[in-house]
Amino acid sequence: MEQALRPGLWKAVGLWPARHGCRWWGVRRCSTREQGPPSFAPTATRGDGEGPPRGGDGGGCLPPLALPQGDGAVTQPCVSRGGLAPRSRPWHRAQESRARQAVPAPRESWSWREGDFLKARKSPERKALSMERTKGSEILFGIAPCSLALSQSRRNLFRLFLKESSGSRRLVMSEFVLQATARGVPVHHVRRRELDALCRGQVHQGVCLEATPLGFKSLEEAEKPDLGDEESPNRQLIWLVLEQIQDPMNLGALLRTAYFLGVDRVVTSQRNSCPLTPTVSKASSGAMEVFDVYSTDDLRSFLKAKTAEGWEVVGTVSTPEDVENVPVISCLEFQWNKPVIIVIGSEGDGLSLETQLLCHRMLAIPPGRALHPGIESLNVSVATGILLHSICSQKMRRGD
Repeated sequence: MEQALRPGLWKAVGLWPARHGCRWWGVRRCSTREQGPPSFAPTATRGDGEGPPRGGDGGGCLPPLALPQGDGAVTQPCVSRGGLAPRSRPWHRAQESRARQAVPAPRESWSWREGDFLKARKSPERKALSMERTKGSEILFGIAPCSLALSQSRRNLFRLFLKESSGSRRLVMSEFVLQATARGVPVHHVRRRELDALCRGQVHQGVCLEATPLGFKSLEEAEKPDLGDEESPNRQLIWLVLEQIQDPMNLGALLRTAYFLGVDRVVTSQRNSCPLTPTVSKASSGAMEVFDVYSTDDLRSFLKAKTAEGWEVVGTVSTPEDVENVPVISCLEFQWNKPVIIVIGSEGDGLSLETQLLCHRMLAIPPGRALHPGIESLNVSVATGILLHSICSQKMRRGD
């Protein structure tokens, strides 16, 4: 009898037990008659039509956010912990009716706003940029080569390409725009992949410049004195001669070193030598854009002519055992007392035998330790830097 009356007592006082199995495990206050259902969705009620709905902070679950298909109950009601299926009450129908009227309007409004937003954000179609090079042109890349090429008048310039959204380099890019505007060069802002394609994957630093190539100058032009040389006719001269240097990175490094240390002329052999390419300019950090490079097709005749003029021709060698019939001294012992030509050989074979025999002396760099076989020599650009510094420092000490 007590078991049968207990549910009626709970209902009378406005409480509703939640049953799990055969044990009473909790009691919750049914306050939905006072507060109504949640505002964000219609709430279902108990199935017997007498008790209040199971919502709030206790043992029920909220119904899914779905609109009803008609004026009746929600099609997918929530099942309470007691296992009872709720059904609609009159006030639920009113709430569901308001939801059906209110929900579609915001959705339509949002759909309209979203469409306008996407339309506003849609960027205008990019005009296709022709990436075909002007006939006879090449692509310089890198900040230093492009900047120096723009500041000089040694090339014909066609187009400047700058990377979009350069970030920390925006100031540098602004300076490029000013330089190009002053020279009347069109400026194009392009994506990174387009710059990569222009310079074939080289390190472009966000800048490419379409321009005519630089070529070697003739030896006749090399004999003309530079500006200011007429005022100091007794000034000691030093020329650098390169025999069959084939690596563009080495050639660029050699030009950069020669320019920095004050070499007056650089002369290369035309046969089996690297041309003046954009890679050479990049490796020289732009020194190729301001430093003339001369070429000869008859290196031996050139060396004989300079010897007749009183120049000293000095070759280079990695080990003294590699040379016969020519004295070999350390670069630290060399005394620079007349115009001198330093001859540098190729990366793999060094100076040819014919060129060695035209040299008055050979210079070697003493190592600082006993060397393992196979690493007895230095990179050609590194060795040239050491030799040139040991000679050019004598001029610095004399104050010439």
